[in-house]
Amino acid sequence: MKLTDLPKLSSKREKALHTFGIKTVMDLLYFFPRRYIDKSDIKPIRMLSDSDEPVSVLGRVENVQVQGHGRKRRLEAHIHDSTGSMKVVWFKGWKYIISLFNKGDLVSLFGKTNRYGRQLSMAHPDLEVLESRDEIEKYRTLIPIYPSGKALSKAYINHKLIAGWVEEAIEKINIHEFLPEEILKQHHFPDRKRALQIMHKPESQQQARRTLERFKYEELFLFELSMAMIKQKQRERADGPELKPGALTKRFFNEVLPFELTEGQKSALGDIREDIATTTQMNRLIQGDVGAGKTIVAIGAMLMALDSGYQATLMAPTEILAEQHYHTIKEYLEPLDVNFRLLVGGQKKSLRDDILSDIAGGTCHLVVGTHAIIQDQVRFNRLGLAVIDEQHRFGVKQRTEMLQKGDHPHLLVMSATPIPRSLAMTVYSDLDISVIKDLPGGRKPVKTAVRTDKERENIYRFVEETVSDGGQVYVVFPLIEESEALDLKDATMGFEKLKRRFPDIPIGLLHGQMKSEEKESIMSAFADGRLKILVSTTVVEVGVDVPNASVMIIEHAERFGLSQLHQLRGRIGRGTRQSYCILMPDHKLSESGRFRLKKMVETTDGFEIAEADLKLRGPGDFLGTKQSGLPEFKYADIVEDRLLLEQAKADAWKIIKTDPALEKPEHTELKKVFAPYVKKRAEYFGVG
Repeated sequence: MKLTDLPKLSSKREKALHTFGIKTVMDLLYFFPRRYIDKSDIKPIRMLSDSDEPVSVLGRVENVQVQGHGRKRRLEAHIHDSTGSMKVVWFKGWKYIISLFNKGDLVSLFGKTNRYGRQLSMAHPDLEVLESRDEIEKYRTLIPIYPSGKALSKAYINHKLIAGWVEEAIEKINIHEFLPEEILKQHHFPDRKRALQIMHKPESQQQARRTLERFKYEELFLFELSMAMIKQKQRERADGPELKPGALTKRFFNEVLPFELTEGQKSALGDIREDIATTTQMNRLIQGDVGAGKTIVAIGAMLMALDSGYQATLMAPTEILAEQHYHTIKEYLEPLDVNFRLLVGGQKKSLRDDILSDIAGGTCHLVVGTHAIIQDQVRFNRLGLAVIDEQHRFGVKQRTEMLQKGDHPHLLVMSATPIPRSLAMTVYSDLDISVIKDLPGGRKPVKTAVRTDKERENIYRFVEETVSDGGQVYVVFPLIEESEALDLKDATMGFEKLKRRFPDIPIGLLHGQMKSEEKESIMSAFADGRLKILVSTTVVEVGVDVPNASVMIIEHAERFGLSQLHQLRGRIGRGTRQSYCILMPDHKLSESGRFRLKKMVETTDGFEIAEADLKLRGPGDFLGTKQSGLPEFKYADIVEDRLLLEQAKADAWKIIKTDPALEKPEHTELKKVFAPYVKKRAEYFGVG
């Protein structure tokens, strides 16, 4: 059955359906109602008062009028039922709304009500026009209300017409079940045809909610099955290098490293050692909070590659971070006679050519750099291990390009942005995960407080005390240039004010529009103590370690995201001093702004903060990249539906382990649906 076979489907109506992504009959069946009017829950107008929750009202239109003048024009209608009447008002979009109904029409309204004296009012409700009260009986207790819009209204497509089309389509087309029988029984899901019938014509709200879980699970299961298959294929690549610790690794941990590893670091190194001891390619993510010591783990892993006669590389998203890693590695590895080079953009041609020759010839054992490492001109002699830092700033594409630099080198990716479990299970399903939760010994948790502008002078006196005691201070601003729209002080103006307030203290300014050389010069001066206060934009979110920096003042803190605030705070507390983060919000605080600052004061646990941030912002905004590999789920929410996600992942792995090619008879229908789905994802992850 084609979409055009549906009764009363004109070309105009077909075009309108296309605007909602409905191009086939199956698309129509998956076009679920956005809500249901519950006949048993329709409120008589006489019983209504102020309501915190939306309510359903059914009534006749007494009159419709446009009131007011100019910009204050509004649409008012009076609705009555057998118990009383109420006013309904639209302040915006009323030119479109007025075309939807006329005096005498029976309408369903859904919205919050308010009582002003004796007058009951409902503003901007959802509105549906019904032909008769018989419609309610026809749909038993629930009337499906479908997503609506201008295109559907202009084509005279109402909920009744859609419901009729759906009923006919379900009866006439073959709806194949592709979820295995075992899964349906295990989770008590209705079969696909019955589930679609319920979604369009449920007997209760509870039945609709429970059935929607089946469709959420369906999306999550297909995704997790694809990731399980991709991961299985990656594991089957048995031609990677076999690496193990030798003299360099032992000397580093026994003689060079001046401190004891934490339990988290030891555990992560154990995971890595186990992975790279075989020819199966490692794909591992090390998650750790800011300052958890991931770099030391990465150095240990790279030394194992060098001990085994291979090269290693570390790629960072910015030049500042690449240089920080380079200097850290230089500090630790100089006693070990290891040849390492720094490769970043903007280097002189003669220096670059020398580095490229060194890498290709194999005399360079370890390369640290930016995305310059994955450019075509860079050829490794024998790459055995690639490390990618700040993984969330790169996409899967960059990971794949890195792996093409060698003969299936092992891959270790690191993230200082703690990733909530639900997100890690989706975005990083192709990776094994090690978590470093503990911090190196001697570090004290950063104390965080919210302070107002009235307390600024006290804060500045605290800054003077900190500097006179040998400490250093960050002052972070959200903008580089003044923005009239946001009415914020910018870093440059703040820098000038601080210079006037602290004439005897060396102060530097750092922002994203500076040239690389300027940034490096300022950061170096701050790192070696020549500058005592660094005024900066968020470029310090990822920057060099300055153990003496023990105070951070964040101006207009409400303008920053929760994870970003946590990353900024991670720049301090890296030495033995007690550190303090002072959040200075604007006097006007939104509810979410207040929540973010409260959470920062309550906890220093990056994973707890990340979980809260994910709930606030959603997966897309949280990741901040379109290259994450996370599909857009139509029904599922990976935060709210975490339990379903975990069930889907467990079920997917169970099938992949027993029937990796989906060749068993019970998986025939699943394979038909899954084959085109997994093809796209496998291409994305560079797996054939």
